[in-house]
Amino acid sequence: MTILAVGAAGTLAGEIVPALVRRGAIVRGLVHRPEQMQLAKTRGASEVAIGDLSDPASLDAAMEGVEGVFHIGPVFAPEEVQYGKNIIQAAQRAGVRKLVFSSVIHPVLNLPNHAAKALVEEVLVNSGLEYTILHPTMLYQNYAASWDRIVETGILAEPWSADTRFSRVDYRDVADVAAIALTEDRLAFGTFELCAPDILTRHGVAELLSQVLGKKVGYATLDRNKLGNVPKDMLTMFEHYDHSGLLGNPLTLRSILGREPRTLRAYFEELMHMFRCE
Repeated sequence: MTILAVGAAGTLAGEIVPALVRRGAIVRGLVHRPEQMQLAKTRGASEVAIGDLSDPASLDAAMEGVEGVFHIGPVFAPEEVQYGKNIIQAAQRAGVRKLVFSSVIHPVLNLPNHAAKALVEEVLVNSGLEYTILHPTMLYQNYAASWDRIVETGILAEPWSADTRFSRVDYRDVADVAAIALTEDRLAFGTFELCAPDILTRHGVAELLSQVLGKKVGYATLDRNKLGNVPKDMLTMFEHYDHSGLLGNPLTLRSILGREPRTLRAYFEELMHMFRCE
């Protein structure tokens, strides 16, 4: 079975490649630039195609002979809906059987980045493809970019209320679910909320960081007026987070994986070890 992994060189989409390889699939990675080809191969892709989500001809070439497609849209891209439609239509033309779309928890929310994914979901559900739609919540991987700053300053700072509660999930668990959906039939035509068990505020996360790092970590709220050139849609999301988080239930993820989801504590311990080794 050959699976096309869209964005195989990306931080998140790249996790699907080793997850599929572990399940015996042949992975064709789709990347945007030639210099990304080696990274996709390093992650386990046997084949690499260069394409553009806005170019149907390149998508047609990439999907030739594949049985399944994994797609996650680029974050806050103005063309996200059209990109999703292009992927779905190319899959239809190529006779692809399965398409797994990594969407977002609660796409019904009146937030641009959620609403865009809901529109892609609608097209996919009506496509005639054997679809699986994934609804991951806030990702552990978001902390990687700020890890050095957290360790250096002893402060976890984000641009929304510290009192808002969130479910979170490790995207590697999401990738494992996607790989199951692409290599088995038990998740066909399903939509699945994917969350790990803990629901924490920022001060709860700071306390967890304190335990892992062995030193006190405080928390703060960043002034959004001082963030610089932040997309308007992202500011809208921050404003929503001031009063409402992303809350979900871990039962589905636990049931699909047949094990406990990865924990935020374990992820922080990995980051601590990884950054110390660099």
